[in-house]
Amino acid sequence: MERRNFLAAGGASVLGSLLASCGGGSSTDLAQSEQEGSGEGSSTPAPSPSPSPAPAPAPSGPAKARVLVVGGGMAGATVAKYLRLWGDSIEVTLVEPSATYTSCILSSLVLTGQRTLSSLQFSYSTLAASYGVIVKQDTVTGIEPGPSSVTVTLANGGRQAPFDRVVLAPGIQFDDVPGLGAADALKMPHAWKAGDQTTALAAQLQAMAAGDTVVLTVPKTPYRCPPGPYERACLLADWLSKNKRGSKLLVLDANPGFVTEADNFGNAFSNRYAGIVEYITNAEVQSADAATMSLTTTMGTFSRQNSKIGVVNLIPTQRAGSLLAIAGLNNATNGRFGGVNVLSYASTVPGADRVHIIGDASATTQPKAGHIANQEAKVCADAISRLLTGGQPDPGPVTNSSCYSTITMQEASWLHAVFQYDGASSSMVAQPAASGASVGWSSDGFQDMNTWFRALMADTFA
Repeated sequence: MERRNFLAAGGASVLGSLLASCGGGSSTDLAQSEQEGSGEGSSTPAPSPSPSPAPAPAPSGPAKARVLVVGGGMAGATVAKYLRLWGDSIEVTLVEPSATYTSCILSSLVLTGQRTLSSLQFSYSTLAASYGVIVKQDTVTGIEPGPSSVTVTLANGGRQAPFDRVVLAPGIQFDDVPGLGAADALKMPHAWKAGDQTTALAAQLQAMAAGDTVVLTVPKTPYRCPPGPYERACLLADWLSKNKRGSKLLVLDANPGFVTEADNFGNAFSNRYAGIVEYITNAEVQSADAATMSLTTTMGTFSRQNSKIGVVNLIPTQRAGSLLAIAGLNNATNGRFGGVNVLSYASTVPGADRVHIIGDASATTQPKAGHIANQEAKVCADAISRLLTGGQPDPGPVTNSSCYSTITMQEASWLHAVFQYDGASSSMVAQPAASGASVGWSSDGFQDMNTWFRALMADTFA
């Protein structure tokens, strides 16, 4: 889809049009994905895959502008790809310390054995070979914004020549939990960044004794993927009922209640998983002890001794990746995230308007989630393309957010929202007429979840 059509699509299509180039999935995903269905005949709003946009060759001759993208997750990979698609001879460099990206989306299915971690891994080879993105496996350690350019420093590459624009997509980092040291990281894993922690939590669940209790903590908002902890809780409750008879799931929520999809999750907790799930609100974790498998919270202490705890899935509170604090760009949400102008995602820190912040690290009214990261990246890519040719960002951007929640191991609910820029508040505002959620959950929803996932990942990496 061309840039002008993407921006004009608006509310015409909740999912398919705004994904813009929903291809059939990368070879890695299609070869290794499990539990997938076509979603045909379903009433849930899954997108239909369409041909990918034509690849953009590397700039011929001198580049008209140089843009550096930091972070190769959903936001960073998407903005790099679309800068090459939409930009006018823009040289795009992507700096990412990992050789591959492992999706957090659907990673809870690794815990139940329904997916492998490798089925969630995507490489940057297509971005490099087909779109001309320069990919560097390195880490940015410093950023120096200037009035006409931005200079960065790489851990292995040293100081880099100035860039016209820099896009930061470092994702999240976790607050320290009092009582837990670095050696305890895998004893009470969060598994909120897919990888070693996911594998460790899956192994602990498999090894636990039937009748033991699993504890899952929900951090205070804002955190990555608002429905995620409740979705994981439902999935684990279903798995426990089939594999660990007599086991319970204790959900300790630091918030006053469900932060999203209260009807579906409330129904699941109270009815579908009655007798398995115990849900305690306002239970903020104050400290933890891995040796005794205990958590001290604002609602009391829970331990192996008094609650028969066998596994703890401790998800800490979150903030933007450390690079924002290093660069002094963490000026929102009490220093946790980066304030941005959502017309371009340029930082609101004075003098840093050539630095853009997208994805989970930015502070906006939109949820922190992979689909929204993909959407923010496209708005940012369009804005940078305009700015580099003397224009101004689109004055009325539209984004959409979609997600599916696994309520059982074979059924899912769905939720979607469309956001429109509001000039009065200078923010993205959800449009009720274009937003909605499923009533209950279904096997069709589970199939459509996989269709949506393939389309989203293809749009980002293929």
